[in-house]
Amino acid sequence: MTGTGSDRSPRTRPRVPRPESFGAEPAGERLARIRRSPNFRNGIFRNPEEARRGPSGSAVALAKVYFEKEGRASRAPAGPIPVHPTTVADLARPPATGLRLTWMGHSGVLAEIDGHRVLFDPVWGDRCSPFPFAGPKRLHPVPASLAALGPVDVVVISHDHYDHLDLPTIKELATTDTLFAVPLGVGAHLEHWGVPASRLRELDWNESTEIGDLRLTATPARHFCGRGLRNKQHTLWASWVAEGPGHRIFHSGDTGYFSGFRDIGADHGPFDATMIQLGAYSEFWTDIHMTPAEGLRAHLDLQGGRPHGVLLPIHWGTFNLAPHPWAEPGEWTRDAAGEAGQAVAFPRPGEPFEPAGKLPSDPWWRGISRPLARPWRRTRPVGTAPGPRGGDLDLAGDR
Repeated sequence: MTGTGSDRSPRTRPRVPRPESFGAEPAGERLARIRRSPNFRNGIFRNPEEARRGPSGSAVALAKVYFEKEGRASRAPAGPIPVHPTTVADLARPPATGLRLTWMGHSGVLAEIDGHRVLFDPVWGDRCSPFPFAGPKRLHPVPASLAALGPVDVVVISHDHYDHLDLPTIKELATTDTLFAVPLGVGAHLEHWGVPASRLRELDWNESTEIGDLRLTATPARHFCGRGLRNKQHTLWASWVAEGPGHRIFHSGDTGYFSGFRDIGADHGPFDATMIQLGAYSEFWTDIHMTPAEGLRAHLDLQGGRPHGVLLPIHWGTFNLAPHPWAEPGEWTRDAAGEAGQAVAFPRPGEPFEPAGKLPSDPWWRGISRPLARPWRRTRPVGTAPGPRGGDLDLAGDR
């Protein structure tokens, strides 16, 4: 029959173009390597310990928490975040001790270690989203342009979520000659965005690569992956160890707490500094992000069970990604670390510091924090964990 209806069957309908920000799915030898990975089973990458990826509990309860008026106000600073104006001069002088860290906001850190310059999880875009017009918008400007950082030897990516792998940032870095160290499968995105395969070091857990005399090792994490609408779980997530001749550092990426931190510490530690995710946590996704108490516990595990080195809190302050108050990660970490006798650095975004030198310790967030609940200070039965909400109000600016 002809001349009536549409001549387009479902198979011949035009496909909606895939947004460039979604990246690309692994294929060919990359996909074959993924399928050979001991961490890839039954068609997807698996966590080292069981983890629920999506929100737990009632969707109604989660929506109520997100849209409650007072809670919404607390999730943003009450004034401009003080950003240190990082300059070329700040970073042109080699670190006197051989190790300097500059927190650029969220999980982005420039680590200068034993003559090498490593940029972890750089996100210079205005939003952590597949679209430039929607999604969580940064709460402070970037402290410096990518060009102001100077040459970077290697960019290290923990996983492919939008707040860690940023399309405009990668496209700008692709025009340089820097190398990229990424978890298995993530290289497909970077090649799609113009990074040559020759500049990729793509690693499975517990695999290493050497850049000069710096060794980078992808270590396990408890999280998940994905950028597109149909996430096939074909890209790995990782924490990272960077070891030079004189120093060792650890970047957690995104992760829930798990016993594997002790193994990482035994194999690669102790560390001069750790960069630990301890923001964007919630009682609705306890398996895939850490609270400050869990982040401190992870740091201590990495150090053989005792206070050692310096803890740099990351994954907080820059984007509003969870129901907890904006300043809570800073206050909770400060209290927990003080009780444990653990040194913590609290730099303003863009403020360089050397872990072996004077640490930035000023609670800079207090002047722009709304009244803050402190549930971790409640008296709790032994063995129970603090929750992320509740407690008496404490005017942060009065302390």
